[in-house]
Amino acid sequence: MLEQLVTLFEELQKPLSIGDALIPIAFSLLASVITYFMYQFFYGSKNIGAGVHRTFLLGGPAITTLFLGIQTSIPLSLGLLGALSFVRFRTPVKDPAEIGFLLLLIASSILAATKNYLVAVLLFSVTLLVLAVQGLSANRFAFSGRSNLIITVDQAIFPGLDAKINSFLKEKLSDLRMQTMSVVDNRVSLHYQFRRKAGFEGTVFTSELEKITGNAKVEVFLS
Repeated sequence: MLEQLVTLFEELQKPLSIGDALIPIAFSLLASVITYFMYQFFYGSKNIGAGVHRTFLLGGPAITTLFLGIQTSIPLSLGLLGALSFVRFRTPVKDPAEIGFLLLLIASSILAATKNYLVAVLLFSVTLLVLAVQGLSANRFAFSGRSNLIITVDQAIFPGLDAKINSFLKEKLSDLRMQTMSVVDNRVSLHYQFRRKAGFEGTVFTSELEKITGNAKVEVFLS
């Protein structure tokens, strides 16, 4: 039993050859490209997030390489675990969908590193099916003509303007849906999606909204 443990430990310490590393990294890159295009197709033009999709193409192969590296060295893996325990992410999540795609990227990268290619293919197949069903049921594909509206206002005066803003938006915009509401640096940020009515003009809309809010400092972003 002791000899088997020693043999296993020695196997874990052996460096990977180029051939052993090339296929997992190539598969991870392919998975990253697929994840990137899935994000762009289903969410790219209708959600305003933190832009994490720009890291997909580099992040996938990097994660796979990281796991390939720590597989060959137990001390390195323990040291890396301790180092990563100090990492903190303080950027607020602007779009919850980004979390799902990040998890998809990480999962596929780990599966590539452990050579579970069939499981990765199954994961992408199920994910694509779920996103397609969700998109069709809600009629919210990226090409469906939905627009984004972000309104930011001071937190101190927001309670007095909330009802006025909602009433105005429901009157002017079609199929209005609130996506997120967040508070950063004492500013309330409201993210909506809507369908543009015929003859909709962003300049006129913004001017009318500013008249309703009076002297309050309100910022409006349309896309």
